[in-house]
Amino acid sequence: MKPPYEITAEILSLYGQIKELLGQCKSLLFVRPEARLRKQNRIRTIHSSLAIEGNTLGIDQITAIVDNSRVVGPKKDILEVKNAIEAYDKLSIFDSCSLPDFLLAHKTLLNGLVKNPGTFRKKQVGVLHGTEVKHVAPPHRVIPGLMNNLFDYVLNDKDLTIIKGCVFHYEIEFIHPFEDGNGRMGRLWHTRLLMDENPIFEFIPIEDSIRKNQQEYYQTLAISDKAGNSTAFIEFMLGIIQTTLQETVTETRLPSIDFEKRSENALSNLKDWFDRKDYMKLNKGISTATASRDLKHLLEAGRLESSGEGRMTRYRKKE
Repeated sequence: MKPPYEITAEILSLYGQIKELLGQCKSLLFVRPEARLRKQNRIRTIHSSLAIEGNTLGIDQITAIVDNSRVVGPKKDILEVKNAIEAYDKLSIFDSCSLPDFLLAHKTLLNGLVKNPGTFRKKQVGVLHGTEVKHVAPPHRVIPGLMNNLFDYVLNDKDLTIIKGCVFHYEIEFIHPFEDGNGRMGRLWHTRLLMDENPIFEFIPIEDSIRKNQQEYYQTLAISDKAGNSTAFIEFMLGIIQTTLQETVTETRLPSIDFEKRSENALSNLKDWFDRKDYMKLNKGISTATASRDLKHLLEAGRLESSGEGRMTRYRKKE
């Protein structure tokens, strides 16, 4: 049985925009050697997907775990990150149309965190927001049948892969096949399905955009629940994908010649700790956004070190 949804004009418009942006992302991330950017986007993905579920570790701590450095933090949060790193590293190995691989991915994500990871729940569950029940999942006895139908849809339906990924994501949240980890699995497998459309999606941090729009994400799930179909959620997720691709294009373009001049000017003249305002005074006429982007590129290139956060961030040339 095919999951219920409609193909709207909004869906088709967003699909066209996504296809156009994919070509630009491919030239930025795959044509040139951009291992650093791919790593950075993967870390943002893991951080965001886990932060949605309450993980307290920050980007710097997750980066340290990726680099096999020691991290201080709650054991559960550290284990969640290590499991997520392993699961996302295996994305290209998992078969997107294989239910056993889906269960294996859950086992990888939840290993050591729940009893019997990689198996369907054996009891009735509901989704709570605070003390209010927002969604009552189908009975546990029907889960195997529902999941087999869902994977049959993924394998055999003729609709666009990008749309099927959104449908699958919604259906996992609706079916709620596991006692824990449903949100993480919905987002992980959505990425895996998008990789069937274009391998570049392995390094597009869609989860980061979901986290930034987390309230709307849950609201749209509720709207689709009430409507009895995933149309609203498909439109929302395609918008998230389009936004993330556009941000990736903007963030990964090669710095300009002017950037090279500005950065060399700063590195030559700012000998001690300095802030964004100091950088702007030295490079007169640039905007706050340009200064922030310059400093971000210099940090990522390992030419600066930083201290503090937000407007209190200070920078110093790395020796």
